[in-house]
Amino acid sequence: MKTPAFWYRPPGLASSLLAPLGALYGFAGRRRIAGTVPHRVAAPVVCVGNLVAGGAGKTPVGLALIAALHARGVPVHALTRGHGGREAGPLQVDPARHTAADVGDEALLLAGAAPCWVARDRVAGAQRAVAAGAGAIVMDDGFQNPALHKNLALIVADGAVGFGNGRLVPAGPLRERVADGLARADALVILGEDRHGLAALAGGRPVLKAWLEPDPAAAARLAGRDVLAFAGIGRPEKFFATLEALGARVVERGPFADHHPYRPDEVAALIDRAAATGALPVTTAKDAVRLPPDLRGRVEVLPVSVRWEDEGALAALLCPVPLKGSPDGQAA
Repeated sequence: MKTPAFWYRPPGLASSLLAPLGALYGFAGRRRIAGTVPHRVAAPVVCVGNLVAGGAGKTPVGLALIAALHARGVPVHALTRGHGGREAGPLQVDPARHTAADVGDEALLLAGAAPCWVARDRVAGAQRAVAAGAGAIVMDDGFQNPALHKNLALIVADGAVGFGNGRLVPAGPLRERVADGLARADALVILGEDRHGLAALAGGRPVLKAWLEPDPAAAARLAGRDVLAFAGIGRPEKFFATLEALGARVVERGPFADHHPYRPDEVAALIDRAAATGALPVTTAKDAVRLPPDLRGRVEVLPVSVRWEDEGALAALLCPVPLKGSPDGQAA
């Protein structure tokens, strides 16, 4: 579903009417966490999570952590639930065989950087990764899932919108109360300008500041061009704003629900509309893996990567984690 607009506005009637359901949602989550003893596996688990439903930038941060661990010589694997895919797992993602309908879009992106496992049962997935030689596991999402012990847990927040109206799903975007989530986290990652004073909520935990930067080659191709932009992510308007900041002229916007499964006729219609106006159809890397393969080459893709304000702070955060297979670490 599309992210409700009222989630990111001051609380109003809709939010107030749904607040009792949010309270029940929060109670159930707290009870689940309190009643579960996390299982440890024979490799450290680095969890990249967030406190809101919808996109906050978890997957790009996860990819950046995979790169940082690779640089240390760690045989890192990725683990994800496979949201939007039909496979329950545990299974290793094969980009040559699996589609987003099988394993979800995030899994395909992660599999391009490291062996990636899809598992609704996170413990089973982590055990399979360890058996396959994982020296560390980067888990995309799963912060609210207490089944698997996390050696390092990062909360990713979008500095532009923060935690929305501060209410729990469905009254707001929160998966749990901010104070509860941050109390279990080891650090807070703020993507973009901190417009909501998020750093002050960290309670003395490390705060890592970072930005999502577009691929320079793709950005150069789009600058000064008319584009028809479409995206099925948590906040499509963020993608549209990025294009405008690059100097592209967004002549038409196509916002879709997060993880939207694109139909061939739907994508063909977008391409045709773009051609009729002399515009270039463009989407995100996360959307691109959900496009029909025969139409994928006709859509421009704007990949993004994470730029850290202080890479030393990231290294300091990772160093205490005992990393199996690294020159300076042993198994957790």
